[in-house]
Amino acid sequence: MKNIIFISPPAGGKGTQSDLLVKKYNYKHISVGNLLREEVESGSEDGKIIDAELLKGNFVPDEMATKILKKALINNEGPFIFDGYPRTLKQLDDFEEILKELNMNNIVAVYLNLSEEEAIKRATGRMICPTCSRTYHKYYREVKPKVDNLCDKCITTLVVRNDDKLETYQERYKNYKEKTAPLINKFKEKGILFTINDPVHPDETFKQIEKVIKWLRQKKK
Repeated sequence: MKNIIFISPPAGGKGTQSDLLVKKYNYKHISVGNLLREEVESGSEDGKIIDAELLKGNFVPDEMATKILKKALINNEGPFIFDGYPRTLKQLDDFEEILKELNMNNIVAVYLNLSEEEAIKRATGRMICPTCSRTYHKYYREVKPKVDNLCDKCITTLVVRNDDKLETYQERYKNYKEKTAPLINKFKEKGILFTINDPVHPDETFKQIEKVIKWLRQKKK
């Protein structure tokens, strides 16, 4: 199967769709955001630099994100979903070098075209269990906790990530428009871009992604 690059505004649903693809199609989910947060939690010097940038709503330096991604790929076998990388044209250049080195050139890009208003709503309403990392949302009935602000499983108080707070999110969205959105045209030029408009409902969005996967399979035959 093709490896998939997800591109969307922050909180655009990449993680949710990745989880569904992992369960149904046995993809390996490579979330660079999670890899970076794990590096922060490790307390390493790299982690301290990453933490400072994330708290400002900035992108992590390209060379650091690339280094951490390459380490994850070397230790795994695909097919992969790339969530949160590449985020800049420079990272795309680095990414293509990694793919060439690892003989992984079978890539498509899926663009979740979400409005800024909906993206802000998603981000600022997102809550996470600090114990099991399960994600909830205060605005969407399907993923609300049974008891307000408590994890259904751990009965632990839910938290909002620093990078999902409104002021930080607005900076993240600005960075996305300036640095990541140009990738959309680049993928289109390469003939590997598939766009899903208004991906508000996860189940409907997943059906659209499945259509892409099935079409690619038929094309391969």
